[in-house]
Amino acid sequence: MRILFIGDIVGSPGRHIVQERLGDIVENHQIDLVIANGENSASGFGITPKIAEELFGLGIEVLTGGNHSWDRKEILEYMPHQPRLLRPANFAPANPGSGLFVGESNNGLQFAVLNLQGRVFLPSNDDPFKRADEELAKIPSGVAFVLVDFHAETTSEKIALGWYLDGRVTAVVGTHTHVATADERVLPKGTAYITDVGMTGPHDGVIGMDRYGIVKKFLDGLPARFEVATGDIQMNAVLIETNDSGTRNEAGRLRAKQIERLRLLID
Repeated sequence: MRILFIGDIVGSPGRHIVQERLGDIVENHQIDLVIANGENSASGFGITPKIAEELFGLGIEVLTGGNHSWDRKEILEYMPHQPRLLRPANFAPANPGSGLFVGESNNGLQFAVLNLQGRVFLPSNDDPFKRADEELAKIPSGVAFVLVDFHAETTSEKIALGWYLDGRVTAVVGTHTHVATADERVLPKGTAYITDVGMTGPHDGVIGMDRYGIVKKFLDGLPARFEVATGDIQMNAVLIETNDSGTRNEAGRLRAKQIERLRLLID
């Protein structure tokens, strides 16, 4: 099984490169399942129902979220009716939507996606480690592939969760910082891991935003309106391949065979 996870999609430039490149990637790499983080897809802050449907229409099966999940008020009514749009599972239980989705891929394999958010340098939420235990217990034993999107600020918290879940899920991928890391690997018990997949969008700014406004704010500290940058559009993703020969991890999920970073430019 081949799974593509696309890093944080930022604004219309990020959506544009996904539209331009995703079809070819799926065909050339024989992708069975596409997952993406979409919490920055609406002008860099949040996601709208229209954009979510647009991304689903491009072939993305599940969209994950993070600290910007609620930036667009209209998403509050939409999310409870669209189970494929996730928000972190360790948000307050009263929040709309869910942090876990269980579905079936194009090749008939059952899969699950779990979305969690870190607590270091981010708003206080429930413990992602304990919530991971609770959510994983809900997944039926027949589900072969489980991916966790851990939306977190610090490398230490992400790496710790990777080790905590090694052997219990097929993959743990980090999002949020918008800067791709070069530490992709398969952990000893068969869990694919990377600290941050990186950003899908313009790289000529500061984590997707126009660099001039960001630099000015660092210099004078005054309130500023940030706009999405426009140049050097890249798509950062990881390709995860599982061992389909019947080898499972200790939780009965498919073991990861390899994880590969992909960085693509606009045509």
